[in-house]
Amino acid sequence: MTIIINSGYQKRTQKDYSLSLKHQIVFEIEQGELSTTGALKKYGIQSRSTIVGWLRKYGKFDWENQTPSHMPKTPEQKILELEAKVKLLEKQNAFLATQNTRADKKAIIFDMMIDIAEKEYNIEIRKNSSPEQLNNTKKPTKKA
Repeated sequence: MTIIINSGYQKRTQKDYSLSLKHQIVFEIEQGELSTTGALKKYGIQSRSTIVGWLRKYGKFDWENQTPSHMPKTPEQKILELEAKVKLLEKQNAFLATQNTRADKKAIIFDMMIDIAEKEYNIEIRKNSSPEQLNNTKKPTKKA
């Protein structure tokens, strides 16, 4: 005679957990209603690392600075964050400046190419319109 004890443990895969269940578990843990081990038992989750991964992905805890986002940050942490932002913005600014100079150089080269083509082939590529012609091309406005 064999006795089978039902421990409530059921092998699951990541696909078994819906997004709403993950958010619910993270919410309960962050509100202090459950611990990670309590969530393991309550929801039949295999591993604590699964819940920790959800906390990192969906939770409000700031894992970079190791402080909850609702807690005020120290002045040192604020300074470090601002310094990191400044470095990032300086890099972006330098990149955009190089892109701008490249674009300017390209425009100059294209203008030179047009000038050469106009001289070589004796054709006008650029159209020099007089102000009167610009006024004539505008659509007439209807008067009510």
